[in-house]
Amino acid sequence: MIKAVLFDMDWVLIDAREWHYEALNKALWLFGFTITRQEHENYYDWLPTHVKLKRLTEEKWLPECLHKFINQMKQQYTVDAIYNNSIVDFSKQVMLKKLKGKKIKIGCCSNAVKNSIEMMLNKAMILNYFDLILSNEDVKESKPSPQIYELAMEKLWVKPEETIIVEDSPHWIEAATKSWAKVIIVNNATEVYSWIFKDIL
Repeated sequence: MIKAVLFDMDWVLIDAREWHYEALNKALWLFGFTITRQEHENYYDWLPTHVKLKRLTEEKWLPECLHKFINQMKQQYTVDAIYNNSIVDFSKQVMLKKLKGKKIKIGCCSNAVKNSIEMMLNKAMILNYFDLILSNEDVKESKPSPQIYELAMEKLWVKPEETIIVEDSPHWIEAATKSWAKVIIVNNATEVYSWIFKDIL
């Protein structure tokens, strides 16, 4: 019996991946650095910002002393993108409401920072459906480590066999699979509604 559904954020609940890419590049451009589209897709897309910055220092000699400021500017540009681009997704509202109606616990587990997660969910008008929100600030090891999902199941008092995880990208799928929960794989946020209904609603 399924007792909990855990969602990733980007491309699962909200199509915000491009926002993060553009926000970080906007912050990097202040100091003459950039991540190309090819580099983003092949090496950086699935990494938390602090790991991206560390890699940029190792590979492009980005001064480490700039990390904190660039991270702060990236978060500000992300906030701007959330306010400028967020839309209300009524299909997600219906899906989450039906999950709630079945007494299923709902969690969001993302490599993003918690402020961004909560802001995106709030702008999409679905924040109030979530029993738990975990970010990269809540764990020592970010995805593809399963730690965030293991912590979520612990906090929600559910077992892996009672949990569905909805993920999209290979590294996140790896994290979900390692947690031993059932994994639903989607290609974008528009698929989530149909898959959840197909599997448990």
